[in-house]
Amino acid sequence: MHRFLIRRLLLAIPILLLVSIMSFLLIHLIPGDPALVILGPEAPPDAVEAMRRRLGLDRPLPVQYAAWLGNVLRGDLGNSLVNNMPVTKILMDRLPATVHLTVGAFLVAVLVAVPVGVVSAVRRASLPDYLGTLFALTGLSVPNFWLGILLILYFSVRLGWLPAGGFVPLWEDPGRSLLLLLLPVLTTGLRESAVVTRQVRSSMLEVLHADYVRTARAKGLNERVVIYRHALRNALIPVVTVSGLQVAGLMGGLIITETIFAIPGVGRVILDAILTRDFVTLQGAVLVAAVSVVLVNILVDILYALLDPRIRLDGGRGAG
Repeated sequence: MHRFLIRRLLLAIPILLLVSIMSFLLIHLIPGDPALVILGPEAPPDAVEAMRRRLGLDRPLPVQYAAWLGNVLRGDLGNSLVNNMPVTKILMDRLPATVHLTVGAFLVAVLVAVPVGVVSAVRRASLPDYLGTLFALTGLSVPNFWLGILLILYFSVRLGWLPAGGFVPLWEDPGRSLLLLLLPVLTTGLRESAVVTRQVRSSMLEVLHADYVRTARAKGLNERVVIYRHALRNALIPVVTVSGLQVAGLMGGLIITETIFAIPGVGRVILDAILTRDFVTLQGAVLVAAVSVVLVNILVDILYALLDPRIRLDGGRGAG
């Protein structure tokens, strides 16, 4: 286990280095001058040039990147060009909201997708299977922003049951926090559950025809035991891969949901940084998102071994 973690962490170093280079170059290729954004379009040319020198934008890109990377390695992501606050503090203040939303959406996706996918596979070509397939296709077809607006109009505006937006940390006021998170979690979780439902169904259909499942049935085991103890456990291995990618994507891709429900998360930080050309904040947010993807991938590999003992973390499969 320790050797596996060390190997994966060492492998993550060149990946993160490549991500940092790509994000740095892409951000600097975006049209517009940050100095003009800060000073305004009416600023005199000498003031703009002085601001560019202060920000280090007059130096070659390799020199700018080397200086930025050196600060990152020391734990300094720089200061925002908009409010001069440390980017690290901005992200740490906004990260709890994104984590709350990500965890909630993932739980909704799993709690909905696993039962629906299992029933669809076990009762293939029946009414439950058709309904499950319809649910999955509908979830994939409905945009997040449209579903979110519909939920707000119905549950907040028409019925007045739930607040339309905002965020309170769970440790400050659990009841209020859950009420505020319910609509955004449903908005994101239902769509993610559609993807997981299709994966669970296809994996279960493949596993249900495996030899060990037929052997378990031939031994006279209860059908529920066969499905949930033998078939589902092995079917979850590819599902874990899809779910891991979803969680990693959610950590940095909740811009639409956070904007609709006025949630102060990392997605809003990224959007605001793009609109204001705050490339320092944007670089830090992209790097944090990349680190989260790497960590989730490592966690997925560990879950493989927990679901299937034949998978060894020190390389390959066992002899079994």
